[in-house]
Amino acid sequence: MHAPVEPMAAPLRRLHVLSFNIQAGIDTRTYRDYLMQSWKHVLPHRERMRNLNRIADVLSLYDLVGLQEVDAGSLRSGFIGQTEYLAHRAGFPHWYQQVNRNIGAFAQHSNGLLTRLRPSHLTEHKLPGMPGRGAMLADFGTDGAGLRVCIVHLSLGRRSRQMQLRFVADLIGNHPHAIVMGDLNCSCDALEVRHLMRTAGLREPACDQKTFPSWRPMRRIDHILVSESLPIRNARVLDYSLSDHLPISLEVDLPPTVELRLPHRTINRPRDGIERLESEGLRAG
Repeated sequence: MHAPVEPMAAPLRRLHVLSFNIQAGIDTRTYRDYLMQSWKHVLPHRERMRNLNRIADVLSLYDLVGLQEVDAGSLRSGFIGQTEYLAHRAGFPHWYQQVNRNIGAFAQHSNGLLTRLRPSHLTEHKLPGMPGRGAMLADFGTDGAGLRVCIVHLSLGRRSRQMQLRFVADLIGNHPHAIVMGDLNCSCDALEVRHLMRTAGLREPACDQKTFPSWRPMRRIDHILVSESLPIRNARVLDYSLSDHLPISLEVDLPPTVELRLPHRTINRPRDGIERLESEGLRAG
């Protein structure tokens, strides 16, 4: 007996996108917490799960989410794969994780992808430079005319980042519709980021909005870069103190040549949802 086919909505014309470094669910709020709460990077604690649930409330308002510093299931996370947990909690039908630094039972540093759209193709790539950094590449829609999405978490060192972003540029290639998002550990004005944008035809709005540290943002190191072919709306940093980074979001208008569809039951209204969360006090401060 065949399972019922999920009814599909009309073609999606606007995609709500979020990128978030969640620091393995630790809600660091001051520089002092790095020292006083350093044990949370090794051992589980109850507050981590409460914070993950708050993070899931935010993620549930989006169609496509890139995560960095997710734990894939080790002692510190209570052996819970955080990408899978957040996907189920936030109602995403599709989720994928990439373990980049596996320290066995102690920590499994990962990137994550949550999506309401089923990718047509998904690959994982190790980035050049010191071990432990990776990129996830997902294609949506038909080859050549769909959407290509890359999620990354880059190194701290500039030389490594230069090699890594050249690698990412090769992954994007000449694809006409692409999104690169993640923790790049450098600003929009960094030469390596400008080279990527110039080579791959990407741009980023609102570079003046800072993301790190979350309690007193002074640096923009988290980014969503979008092809020039995709109009951008409502780009902003979200003032949610749920990690040591602030999440960033934007809306992308899809051209008629990119035909993506969501199941009817996944349609939501992200803008209303954001206003609801803010009214309920999730906003930082």
